[in-house]
Amino acid sequence: MLGRVPPVTKYPMVDLQSEVSELWSELSPAVERVLRSGQFIGGTEVEAFEREVAGFLGARHVLGLNSGTDALLLGLEALGVGPGDEVVTSPFSFFATSEAILRLGAKPVFVDVDEETLNLSPALLEEALTERTRVVLPVHIFGLPADMGAIMRVVERHQLPVLEDCAQAFGARVGGRSVGSIGVLGAFSLYPTKNLGAYGDGGLVTTESDELAARLRSLRNHGSTPQEKYLHEGLGYNSRLDALQAGILRVKLRRLEAWQARRLERVAAYRAALADLPGGDDGLMLPPDRPEHRYHQFTLRLPPERRVRFEDGLRGRGVAFTRFYPIPLTRQPMGANFGAAPVAEKACERVVSVPIHPWLPDEAIAAVAEAARAAFD
Repeated sequence: MLGRVPPVTKYPMVDLQSEVSELWSELSPAVERVLRSGQFIGGTEVEAFEREVAGFLGARHVLGLNSGTDALLLGLEALGVGPGDEVVTSPFSFFATSEAILRLGAKPVFVDVDEETLNLSPALLEEALTERTRVVLPVHIFGLPADMGAIMRVVERHQLPVLEDCAQAFGARVGGRSVGSIGVLGAFSLYPTKNLGAYGDGGLVTTESDELAARLRSLRNHGSTPQEKYLHEGLGYNSRLDALQAGILRVKLRRLEAWQARRLERVAAYRAALADLPGGDDGLMLPPDRPEHRYHQFTLRLPPERRVRFEDGLRGRGVAFTRFYPIPLTRQPMGANFGAAPVAEKACERVVSVPIHPWLPDEAIAAVAEAARAAFD
């Protein structure tokens, strides 16, 4: 018996095929350059990419890594996090945020999120700190920076380091400063769907500290040092950005701000198309309209029963959607003993992300708006 045939998706969440087509004349020579160099791990291509990102972000040190998860893990380890320590973070994030903490034998302490931004609430931060707190790890969710001014005021009183989870927020700025340069470390993902994404796995870590940069260089390369390749001062990881990805990312970095402008045009079109729908807690909640928002995702919130109807409407119109995130970290099997987060838990019942990228056609936005109106009929 044949299984159910899934509906055809006319409008995907991202459109990497259109991206590749637009970049092909630049990608081809970049890939050829790397292949002809014979240098595929580290080397001049990776070093050039790290310098260019440092200039873009205004960071002193940028280190390419295997993934954004590794950026969190190595960053926490470089800060000395280990068994018995606590790391304060958000319950509304991808599992990697808490996974990196748990991998080191530390305990994640979840601070509930702000109802509007879905970022860690600074008003609740101080009461979560204890004598075991080693690091504060805010997440810039969906490309919207957390309230770093308020967070930094709290941590400075307690002399605690901040590792920023910038996985979804490459290029976002707060008061003229790039995220990832406000705390002592910034962890970035270069996963293909990100605003700056590789065509494979990749990540970055940023810091202003020479000492931390040296420690991270050792950690990413089996605990060795650049001076003595086969001398290992401690345990490390095999976590290096490969040269082919660096070459591709150098091409994409040059286009990033132009693509961001087109992304913001698509955001404005969404806002106009959805403006007549009821808002508030019983209606449709749009993403916060902030100039610093990079809109890695365009995430809507609806009451659960209307969300289900909305999703059905999207399926019927061939529009892709994803629920980032249906389960808060406090309710994951690995996080169930670490408290509750009622605001995050409520958001998880309501969120649904719709396509957003520079090549998104007007027809897709109209289809999303039609499905949203049908959910309120």
